[in-house]
Amino acid sequence: MIGAKLKIALLYDLWNEDPVAAAAKEDPVPAPKPRKKGKKVKKVEKTDREEIFEALAKLGHEPSYFELDGRPTSLHSLSRCDADLIFNLTESFDGDDTKEMNVVAYVDLLGLRYTGAGPHSIFLSQDKSVAKKIFAFHGIKTPFFATSYRGRIEHAHDIAFPLIVKPGWEDGSIGIDEGSVVKNIKELMERIQYIQDEFDSPALIEEYIEGREIYAGILGSYEHTQVLPLVELDLSRLPEGTPKIATYDVKFEKNTEAYKLTKSQVAEDLDEETTKRLSETALAAYRALKLRDYGRIDMRLAPNGDVYVIEANPNPWLASRQEFAMAAKAGGRSYTELIGEIVDLAMSRYLNAGLSNAVAMR
Repeated sequence: MIGAKLKIALLYDLWNEDPVAAAAKEDPVPAPKPRKKGKKVKKVEKTDREEIFEALAKLGHEPSYFELDGRPTSLHSLSRCDADLIFNLTESFDGDDTKEMNVVAYVDLLGLRYTGAGPHSIFLSQDKSVAKKIFAFHGIKTPFFATSYRGRIEHAHDIAFPLIVKPGWEDGSIGIDEGSVVKNIKELMERIQYIQDEFDSPALIEEYIEGREIYAGILGSYEHTQVLPLVELDLSRLPEGTPKIATYDVKFEKNTEAYKLTKSQVAEDLDEETTKRLSETALAAYRALKLRDYGRIDMRLAPNGDVYVIEANPNPWLASRQEFAMAAKAGGRSYTELIGEIVDLAMSRYLNAGLSNAVAMR
């Protein structure tokens, strides 16, 4: 089926939004409005799903949107989906991102093909303390850490200040701000309390690693994988005294000083040996958590050259302006080619699984 023209449903989650307004936003081919002479038209930024829809159409596929709105009826509707492939863009169910793996498990139960990580990989990646224990088992360097929830210490290395404290189950830098890096017991206790009150989540307490923030995008599954050119989130222009970390403001809040002073770019000034060490570490982490099709590994490159894996991101953000697409472009792929390759990787998995099952039944 590789190379065939497919019916592909873009599965995404949406909640707390007027369904009529949401439907209006999803018109893939909006009618052009006439421009008034002398008037400057503000460019509307497309969502990642709109960009992916357009890329799939360019490839000759038949894309459509499928929205999960947090109600059981949307799950029931999904059970009747007749697409050849689900392009999975969900990050939660009804706004609860701990249920991201449940959505994928449900798609598995329905017997539908889909792109990206399976439920076990999403669970392992989301529970950062479990992921870090797996990294340690595989000899992958990661900051020493402790976890605490409601006065109970669930795990603890010997750790030393400064520390960074973040929710153990969130992603996308949620819960990470300038106050996340703590330098003493008082700040630590206050931050743990904040995490528990705000997110009802165990607090992940990590040793803060000074260094460069490096992202490795990876394409492929199992042994057939490729590390894309490395991307760096340049935090060097943040004001003196500000922790050099990827806070929520740095990543998403365009009107903040932190966002304006930072940028992602293809990593520069990395010698061949360092690039190889970063790439091999990222690939080991990707395989340890059984990621597939595409993923991103976030690392810190310490001044002494040590590489620490901070976290793994299954199904990372695919907007054309974001790090994964940036890395793909640096590797010679257009955005449309990247989307097509993810589709082909997913379909290949199912084709190979079918062949393996057929051989096993002989």
